[in-house]
Amino acid sequence: MPLLDDSIRTQVEKRFKELKNPVKIINFTQEIECQYCAETRQLMEEIAGLSGKLSFEVYNFVTDKEKAKSLRIDKIPATVIMGDKDYGIRLFGIPSGYEFMTVLESIEMVSRRESGLMPETKKKLATLAKPLHLEVFVTPT
Repeated sequence: MPLLDDSIRTQVEKRFKELKNPVKIINFTQEIECQYCAETRQLMEEIAGLSGKLSFEVYNFVTDKEKAKSLRIDKIPATVIMGDKDYGIRLFGIPSGYEFMTVLESIEMVSRRESGLMPETKKKLATLAKPLHLEVFVTPT
């Protein structure tokens, strides 16, 4: 049974008509003892099926350890959204409810190869001398 109903699917397809460049959605899962792994994989697969610009790959967190390590995945369910390069976008947990829009917006930004940051912000970020690890946590509460 699909997770996305016809109305949502139609709205997302309309948004995705504007995708400019290919985007890869990579899902890390584990079938045993992982809450929401199956649902996250299904949701990402359904999203990827809504545009020819999207591709979808699934890896097992346990058996594909090297792939997980190379993409800095340390927990599941995990989703990587990347284009011709890795922009560091990682989503952990099932992106349902409010987080669903985060997935769509991330796909759109990666497809544009543009962050949407103001030129002043980009200039300031270019002055950083050391790598920066930034995590954003999203919750409705």
